Amino acid sequence: MAASVADDAQGTGSAGPNHGLRIFLIWLPVAVAADLLLYFVYGPHMPPGQMSNTAASQQFDIKVMSVLAAPIMAFVLVAMGYSMIVWRHREGDDEDGPPIFGNVRIQATWITVTAVIVLFLAGFGTYELAWPGFAGAGSGEGPAPIWKPNGTTLQVQVIAQQWRFTYRYPQFGGFETTALMLPVGEPIQFNVTSLDVIHSFWAYQLGVKADANPGVNNVAYTTATQTGNITVRCAELCGLWHGAMFNFGKVVSVAAFTAWAHKTEIQLAAVTKILPPYATSYDPTVVPQINKAMAKAGIGGANGYYYPPQDPVQP
Repeated sequence: MAASVADDAQGTGSAGPNHGLRIFLIWLPVAVAADLLLYFVYGPHMPPGQMSNTAASQQFDIKVMSVLAAPIMAFVLVAMGYSMIVWRHREGDDEDGPPIFGNVRIQATWITVTAVIVLFLAGFGTYELAWPGFAGAGSGEGPAPIWKPNGTTLQVQVIAQQWRFTYRYPQFGGFETTALMLPVGEPIQFNVTSLDVIHSFWAYQLGVKADANPGVNNVAYTTATQTGNITVRCAELCGLWHGAMFNFGKVVSVAAFTAWAHKTEIQLAAVTKILPPYATSYDPTVVPQINKAMAKAGIGGANGYYYPPQDPVQP
């Protein structure tokens, strides 16, 4: 048996079965079935969903990579199962297998297939980041993004601090609130910054994740395509209460958003006057002024006016 295995591996055997063809014929339907199930059955339910163009783009990317990875995983499992059944140890056969040297066909196939996959992923990744609808811009583009959506965008500034996110709307008087409200169907420009340490703004259902660095404006774009709730979390370890730094937002109709924005602008007009002028980032020395304004708005706490005074002091 060992000799037939060696002959087949070298591609010189003619009397024994063609194990390579057998493995291929078992693997092919398994790989096709796995890809169809991943793309059409499980694919529409893959995270982060399709609530925005950035989220839908990320879901599509995950589906494509899953479709590429599934046949490789299927081949490993099929080859392993075939080996355990066909080439398993049998009673009385204690002979060592012969040494096996290179097979040109296998080596050429392996190099060709892996090269094609790597080059495809390089081109596909570049295309997804740069093109359809600038869907790759949800990861943060820095202070001067190269790719921008066409037309007017609604600007929402995300201000991170230990341990809360607040949001300013410069096109509505620059009011600041803990409520994240967005209109459906309109391009959004998030201007993400921080007042203290490094945080990370992660609006999960929107597929938006951008670092919040002190003194830096990190721009991220998205367009919500469905109404619904948004979960916002900090995705960068930022101190003792990092795990509790999350809140929720909502995507609503354009009419509902406009009504909310105008109403909130009027309600917070007195507080907005105390805030520093709107800027893409803020000097930390103005934090006490911001805290004073937030305290007047009814948001209590300790130094940051978000840290509950009953909690232990941060080390």
